[in-house]
Amino acid sequence: MNDARWLSDEEQASWRAWIEVMRVLPTVLEEGLHSRDKLNLTDYQVLVQLSESAEGRMRMTELSHSTHLSKSRLSHQVKRMEEAGLVARADCPDDRRGSFAEITEHGLATIRAAAPEHVQDVRRFFLDRLTPEQIEILGVAMISVADGLRGRCRAHLAKEEAAEQAAASGEADAAIAVGPETAAVPGMRAAVA
Repeated sequence: MNDARWLSDEEQASWRAWIEVMRVLPTVLEEGLHSRDKLNLTDYQVLVQLSESAEGRMRMTELSHSTHLSKSRLSHQVKRMEEAGLVARADCPDDRRGSFAEITEHGLATIRAAAPEHVQDVRRFFLDRLTPEQIEILGVAMISVADGLRGRCRAHLAKEEAAEQAAASGEADAAIAVGPETAAVPGMRAAVA
């Protein structure tokens, strides 16, 4: 590890600030959603995706990719949201194994009611603390980081799904293990050490 590219003091300060925001901001935003609308951030994310999609529905696979949730986790999430009347499942007419998640009228009313206050929280706790220039720079920077992570996230989800399927079929020993290379963002261990 002698060839490690250690973080400079400036990089370390930025990285640790990002880690703190990444951990605290979702908690603060979720507290608002839960107290006002009885939603968590994942509920909100699923409702946003469905409300913005054509006909208010998405194939479960597509929703899994857009929310970065494994198929198993999304299935549990959608089941819970179905029980709350926010979404419904529908069979895919051209693929017997596929299904859709659809936003219900109650789900649409819920997201419409939740969105204005949630946006105000995003402004209050995040955007209003930045100048327009900082917002532009942050947007460009986060798009660059997100572009670099998307492939890894999909690969990680594919490994999780393969392991879940193998475990469900009784072939746990054949499950693909999630290696340390996908368990953390590269450089994280050195950055927080």
